[in-house]
Amino acid sequence: MLDAIDNELLKTVAGLEEIPKGAYNIRKNGKLLSRNTTANIDIESYPESKGIKITFKSGTKNESVHIPVILSQADLYDVVQNDFIIGDDCDVTIIAGCGIHCGTEKGEGHSGIHEFHLGKRSKVKYIEKHFAIGEGTGKRILNPVTRVFLQEDARIEMELTQISGVDEAKRTNEATLGPRSSLLISEKVMTEGAQNAMSNNNIILEGRDSKAEVLARSVIKGDSLQEFRAVIEAREKCYGHLECDAIVMDNGKSETVPSLKSLHPEAELTHEAAIGKIADEQLIKLMTLGMDYDEAVKKIIQGFLK
Repeated sequence: MLDAIDNELLKTVAGLEEIPKGAYNIRKNGKLLSRNTTANIDIESYPESKGIKITFKSGTKNESVHIPVILSQADLYDVVQNDFIIGDDCDVTIIAGCGIHCGTEKGEGHSGIHEFHLGKRSKVKYIEKHFAIGEGTGKRILNPVTRVFLQEDARIEMELTQISGVDEAKRTNEATLGPRSSLLISEKVMTEGAQNAMSNNNIILEGRDSKAEVLARSVIKGDSLQEFRAVIEAREKCYGHLECDAIVMDNGKSETVPSLKSLHPEAELTHEAAIGKIADEQLIKLMTLGMDYDEAVKKIIQGFLK
């Protein structure tokens, strides 16, 4: 059964206001809550509730699957392995995410290991949001791991967002790209108070004419800390780009370490990185339009993370 807190978490991390149509798997407090499969999307449980295997039939198009996780049980740290097997010539959307409600002094956490295997010419859009609420003082911890394997001409776009309320986060993204395949990672993280977040990315461009872009945007408020590290390794004629931008406020701390490794003479690798505060002229412009200081800051941050 879903209560009001569950509904708030599901709406925030997965955009769900009711049980979705089509394929879905909803996990609550370490156990399966509800599931549905379709003719083209099958979902199987691994033993001992340790995750799921989702299989998309070749040729599946214009279909989606929701796989949100919600936690509200004190002192629970949920660990799962989810595998996505996408056949050839697919075009699908996967909506994941984890929402935590903490109401006690005991912490809660989730570690989701997601492994994607894309067949030839397949396209996937993957959306993942992390969010935590509650009046409790226990730590809310989220440590996602994403591994991607792309066959020739496959493409995946990943939107990874940490909204608010997460005390500790360690994200790992790994990808190996085949010929003419492409990867786009768009990561957006906001921290505040004493929160900390770390992102480690390791991308291997193994196939000829493969392409990878990693775009990271961070807002660091209060006394929080964010670390972003990324390596793109080119083993063939290919293209790779890293872009990291951060707004630092209050006493926030940011560390960005981009790394490019070229092992082929025809590889093209680039990176951009910028860390700074909100520009005074932006604030002044919005305040002259009638906003107060806090409203102006909020508007700028929303635009930056959009």
